[in-house]
Amino acid sequence: MKNRKYLAGAALILLLASCTKFLEEKPTSFITPDSKLTSGKVARAFADGCYQNLSKAVLGGQPSSYGGNTWNLMEYMTGKSGSDLGQTNYTTFQSLAYNSTSFYFDTWWQYLYKGIGACNEAIVSIPKIVAGDLSDESKTNMVAEAHTLRALYYFYLVRMYGAVPKVTELATSFDQLKLPRTPAKAIYDSIIIPDLLIAEKSTLAWRSGTGTISMGAVKTILADVYLTYAGAAINGGNEYYAESAKRSLEVINNGGYSLFPEYTDMINPANKNTKEFILQVQYSASANQNNPLTPLTIPNYSGISKYSDEYGSVYPSKQFIASFPAGDKRAKERQFFYSSYPSAKDGKVVTFSHPYLYKWFDVNAVTNTVKSNLNYTLYRYADVLLMYAEASNRAEGAPNVRALQCLNAIRTRAQLAPFANTGKDAFEKEVWSQRYFELCFENKMWFDMLRTRKVRNDVTGAWDNFVGHKTVFNATFSEKQLLFPVPKQETDVNPNLLPNNTGF
Repeated sequence: MKNRKYLAGAALILLLASCTKFLEEKPTSFITPDSKLTSGKVARAFADGCYQNLSKAVLGGQPSSYGGNTWNLMEYMTGKSGSDLGQTNYTTFQSLAYNSTSFYFDTWWQYLYKGIGACNEAIVSIPKIVAGDLSDESKTNMVAEAHTLRALYYFYLVRMYGAVPKVTELATSFDQLKLPRTPAKAIYDSIIIPDLLIAEKSTLAWRSGTGTISMGAVKTILADVYLTYAGAAINGGNEYYAESAKRSLEVINNGGYSLFPEYTDMINPANKNTKEFILQVQYSASANQNNPLTPLTIPNYSGISKYSDEYGSVYPSKQFIASFPAGDKRAKERQFFYSSYPSAKDGKVVTFSHPYLYKWFDVNAVTNTVKSNLNYTLYRYADVLLMYAEASNRAEGAPNVRALQCLNAIRTRAQLAPFANTGKDAFEKEVWSQRYFELCFENKMWFDMLRTRKVRNDVTGAWDNFVGHKTVFNATFSEKQLLFPVPKQETDVNPNLLPNNTGF
């Protein structure tokens, strides 16, 4: 996911290579449908273009919102986070009073579809390129990257909005943009799963040190897709739990990935794209493309950093932190959370009114450069271990030896005793709990709630039904919360998107 000026760069290459009649008044500053594509670099530019909107979708700044970010949405919705910033409209989500014009919904929708558009263009264009520096295998692998990313964009869309427009071709007229919604199951069956199965047949490298799609990432996303498809939204059942377990076990058995010894290894920029990280959104401080979560999660106006803006945009509820098991290393100071830090002005320790997130605390950025060089992780090995534990338990009716090993690898790093209960239900709930604790504030929990239709009650420790669960902010989830509203600005220009989802 290298940040480049993708198509502009490709167009410049074409221009320099062919502009012998430079006085002819022909368009040469961009790639047209009739352009002759004869360079491996152009192919790579098309492939790289597929990544461009991923960072904007998952960590995009929200227009007109000071400290607003698309990542906030899924954390506010869980009922397990607060904010220091009223400008983010977090109370709208805590109280579940949001509507089709509320923050975040439109930004997610727009950038996911922009990403799909880039993928469609790459899938069509790359196979047509004939160049001496481009092998058929390279083209196949770049198209596999595009298929994987298109599947990932659609995977976000169907989990958020349910039925969405099915766009798999480049539009040639305005009318082609006014498509109706296609049911989520049909999107899974005709785009998401087939795209990933196509990519699975490629010869992509098992892992990538630069952040591009690898075979390990393909298998991981496919494991997640099958796990979700098996669950409540589609109710695919045991067949798909088995498919999920198969893919996650391949990632485990093939090697190349392992847990970091320390949680703080994950906030060391030197470790980007290594070890536990399977797929990350790339950031580069040297290119002035900084991870926005570092300033967003610093305690509001605490004076502990050199940032002019310390947002405190999202912080964990006290009930969520209190729900961690006794002795859990993840809940200890400066692991996943922190409650004090030296002042940037005089070095005196500043104690906060409550704990904040430490998962995106880039020490060098906070204390020195104000440019965070951390990547944002979409998938890591801990997620795969827990996906295998859950999926195999469901598929087989009880946890096998490997499933217990996977679960206990997570518990061991957290300094918790091994889990020994081999009952199906007890094991599943423990896996769900570990997903809550291990992957918290990584935009995983909301999607887990939707596919399991269960919510862990931080006060009682029980697993409540999703519909009827009351959050610590005294808001109660209903059927309305199972899907987000299609943004009003989209339905205004395309009435075929109506009717909107339940309650909107």
